[in-house]
Order: sequence, then structure tokens, then C-alpha cells
Amino acid sequence: MKTKIFSLVALCLTLAMPANARKSAPVTPDRSIVILHENDVHCAIDGYTHLAGLRDAVGDTAYVALVSCGDFLQGGTAGAISRGQYIADIMRSVRYDAITLGNHEFDYPVSHSSRLLKHIDAPVVCANFYKVGKRNPVYAPYIIKRFGKTRVAFIGVVTPTALYTEAGAFMDGDRQIYELKPGNLYSLVQKAVDKVRKRGADYVVVISHLGEDDNVTHIQSHGLIEATHGIDILLDGHTHNVVPGDSVKNNLGKNIVVTQTGTKCNNIGKVLIGTDGRITNSLVSAAEFKNFTNARVTAVTDSIKQLLREQTQRVVCHSDVPLRILDENGRQEVRKAETNAGDIICDAYRVISGADIALANGGGIRTEKTAGDLTYGDIADVLPYDNNIWVVEATGATIMELLEKTTANLPLEDGYFPQVSGLRFTVSVADHKVSDVEVLSKASGEYEPLDLKRTYTVATIDYCVTGGGFYYVLKDCRVLSRADKLYRDVFVEYLEKNLGGHISNDYLEPQGRIKILK
Repeated sequence: MKTKIFSLVALCLTLAMPANARKSAPVTPDRSIVILHENDVHCAIDGYTHLAGLRDAVGDTAYVALVSCGDFLQGGTAGAISRGQYIADIMRSVRYDAITLGNHEFDYPVSHSSRLLKHIDAPVVCANFYKVGKRNPVYAPYIIKRFGKTRVAFIGVVTPTALYTEAGAFMDGDRQIYELKPGNLYSLVQKAVDKVRKRGADYVVVISHLGEDDNVTHIQSHGLIEATHGIDILLDGHTHNVVPGDSVKNNLGKNIVVTQTGTKCNNIGKVLIGTDGRITNSLVSAAEFKNFTNARVTAVTDSIKQLLREQTQRVVCHSDVPLRILDENGRQEVRKAETNAGDIICDAYRVISGADIALANGGGIRTEKTAGDLTYGDIADVLPYDNNIWVVEATGATIMELLEKTTANLPLEDGYFPQVSGLRFTVSVADHKVSDVEVLSKASGEYEPLDLKRTYTVATIDYCVTGGGFYYVLKDCRVLSRADKLYRDVFVEYLEKNLGGHISNDYLEPQGRIKILK
């Protein structure tokens, strides 16, 4: 048995790695240091036992640390049903060495997420999360871990786009109480790097939730490397990209590796600091780590899965069609174009509420589903957040402003890109002009031109009214009703009562509500 375990570890440690090593540090390890990392697990709870099992196996021959690059509390059924508690229970059993925050850790009020993070019982590091007016960040910007005589520093950082996408967590009414320092984020990380170097860190690892893609803040992981020095490797998250290793020059011209695992534990990242001081990195695929498990984590996960089955196994409907939110490359189509999942969800909001128009932010629709029976758990997986449906009054001019702002980032993905019902429009990517906006008339059943002076009723989630969604365009609108049902329960009601438990081929393709001109 020991020989078998050793051979598996040897295979793990000799997976193909790019030539991205650096020269020896002043203090080299007396044995190899392996850093395992994940990002954007989003409630894919079966992955945690493999993470812990791989860590245990590697620990037979090397020092080992396990870190998370954020987005773990939400994004799937286990988080939705328990408001993140089930995820915190599982992660506590894993025993992380360090974790940083993702933007979806701010889906809850800070008081709630703070309690869950404390329950996980792992060091939380984040260099740019501050309470407004305070000199020190809410969490320590870094932690230094010793592996024999070698010191490795882990510095955390989270995307400042959370200020917009999860704005409600940062506000108390109209007053901002927390901030993510977009104006000096890079300098804050450099300050943390300088501090850990002065404290004797031999290696500096950034655990980042920034992503490699451009965004409204123009802050991303490549930019962080280009603006700093002293970082040895950056472990990234947020954009769900599979990045075996991008080489980026820092501000001294040195090549630094940025890597990301994708999402939902489809890969586990592995950084190896050899006894010669060389740093190499690779991704371990699900096929390679599936045989590694940890009995303690498996027991916790199995008990939670049983609770989930009891809470979610009821069949809601049968669907003849897959509900899609991704394009052919696995990218988030729902954040940049109309999708059939967006159409049916918005139809549910509009029909159940009786509003003229329904809008859903693309970032709030999280998962695709294949054709077949859909359980309550499946619906919770698609719509996992704690949002309710509100109906507000909005003028045609306000609706036009919303459409212009939420499509302005095309062709980039935007979590505020609107899925719609009772509305159709055209947008030009070249000049970001919105035109041909029409509203479905209840009286005639025909589409009519949007009247900028008329007041319409709009159904959407509360987050898009008060929490910062749709760039605050609806925040001053008069609220007509606040449903006490979660948005997924409104969708369930539509599927069961209005569609008779059957999604037909009528929803096979997007309905043609959003026309995008390249």
C-alpha cells in the first residue's frame, strides 16, 4: 500500500510543467514545498475531498499547503439552501492554510460572511478590503508560513468590481461603509510584498481573485504583475479561465507566472518549490486526482449531500430542451447576449408579477441544465442567491438608460447584461447605441415603441433595485411590491402552474428579443 501511495505521489509531482523557473532564493527548502490551489469552486462540494486527499498524499514526501483564491460560499445548491453554512462546514474539515475573498463572498451582508469565514477556521488574507475611514484592512493582507527553515508569504487580493456587482454588501442605505481600494490596489499589494520581504519571506505567492480579463475597473492580474516587483507567482481566480501558466513581465522586466484552475475543481493547481529554489507550476486534472480522497472530508460532504437530497429532490418539471447560458467555448453567453434560460426566467418574473417588463441580470443566472427532469435542487443551482422579486415603476427614459449602461461593455462579458421579457431592442457593438426598443402591449399583444415619457412596471430582483444591480439605474424608482418569495420560487411557480410542469420546444432557442449588431 505504501509503495502504491508513493507511486501516485511521484506521478503527481512529475506532471508536465512549463519552463518558468527562477534562480535559487537566499534560503532554499530542505525538501520540496508544494502549494495546492483552487479558485471559484462555487459549491462543487465533491471536489473538496479530492483536494484534501491530494494534499495528504503529497505530504508524505514534501511540505504542502492548500489555499483558496475565492468564490466558494455561493454559486450552487449547497450554498443557496444553507446561505453558505454547508460550504463553511466542508471547508473547515479540509483545513486550509490560507484563503482570500472572492466577489461572491460579498453576496451576503459582511456580518454574515464574516461569521462563515470565522467558522472555516483558516487564515483569511486580503490586502484591499477596508472599512471606510480605517487605516488597516478588515483582514490581514498576508500570512507567512514556515516550511522547515523556508518562509513563504501568501498575500490576498480581491477584484474591486465587487463594489459594483455586489454593491449592497458595501453600503448601509446610501452610505458606503466598506471599500476595495480600486485607486491604489496595486500599490497596496506592493506594500504588502515589501513588508513580507523585510520580514524574511523567501518566496511571495499572491492568492488573487482578479482574473486576467479586462473589466470596468481595468484592474486584473496581469496588470498587478506589471505594476509590481517581488512576487514569485500569482495564483488567480474570478474569470473561470483555465490558465496553465501565463508569463508576465513585472516592472523590473522579470517574467512572473500567472495561473488559474478554471472553476468547480475541474483542475487543481500545483506549485512546486524545489530544493534548488526553482518554482514550477502545473494543473492536475480531475482524471488525475479523482482517486485521492480524505475520509474526514468525505464524511462531512456525504452528510451534507444527504441533507440536500431531502431538501431538493422534488421534481418541478420536465424540460424538452436544455437551458443554456454558455456559448460553444464555455464562456458566459448570458452576460453578453440573449439566452433561452434568460428568456424563460424573465417570462416567469413578468407573468407571475403581472408587470409590463421583466429584467434579469445575466450574472444572477448561474448554471446550465440539460434536458430532462428538473428538481428543486436544479432550479436552486440555476438561481442560487437570496433574492426576491420586486416590481417598480420606471419611465421609458429610465429603461433606455438602463439598456444603454448595461450593454456599454459589449463585447466584454458584464454581469449586469440584461435578459428580458416583454421587451425587445437592438444594440450596436461598434458605437454602443441602443435602438428599436419596443414593449409588449398587454392590450394588443403586439410590440409597440418604447415611450420615453410613459411609466412602465418592471419586475426584477431586489438586488437590481437596492443592491447596486444594473448600475443603480433603478434605485430611485417607486417600489410597487416586494414579493416574499425567493426568485427561484417564483420561477418554480411559473414552471409548475403556468407551464404545467413542462418546458416545450418553444424555448429551444432564444426568442429574438435582443439583436446585437457587430
